[in-house]
Amino acid sequence: MRILGIDPGLRTTGFGVLDVAGAELHYVASGTIQTTDAEQGNLPARLKLLFDGIGEISQRYAPDVAVVEIVFVNVNPQATLLLGQARGACVTALVAQNLAVAEYTALQMKQAVAGHGRAAKAQVQEMVRRLLHLPAAPRPDAADALGLAITHAHAGRALGRLHAADAQARRTSGMYRRR
Repeated sequence: MRILGIDPGLRTTGFGVLDVAGAELHYVASGTIQTTDAEQGNLPARLKLLFDGIGEISQRYAPDVAVVEIVFVNVNPQATLLLGQARGACVTALVAQNLAVAEYTALQMKQAVAGHGRAAKAQVQEMVRRLLHLPAAPRPDAADALGLAITHAHAGRALGRLHAADAQARRTSGMYRRR
């Protein structure tokens, strides 16, 4: 299975691509999409850069599933709204490519990758480097995107088993048994 992780941001959006074979994780690619070349006040142009960039990455690497970080509520409501719009552009680009999209919070990703939800950026970068056997730590945004892909690689299997068990329970829970 190939997983595309996305760490959305209005200025810098990170992406990371992994191949998963059983419990083995294989690094494919990572990087960032920058919107700093677009005029700062032109939000639609910046969102289009994100949309087009995610679409290009999706076409280039042909993932089976995508993972996007869930936006947290910030102290600054305006910043939260802008981040939400960037995230929306990313999710829309993925859905336009007919990809299933999973979502995790930064806390869940840090817990899965570094072992605790309050891990610093440098800790996430180093753990991603170690888990994927990379020669150097990826940039922070790319490391977060790879961390999301790693989280889904591990949590996705467990969630799949839970959904299968839940579906089985729904089929049998209302059955009447004769004695």
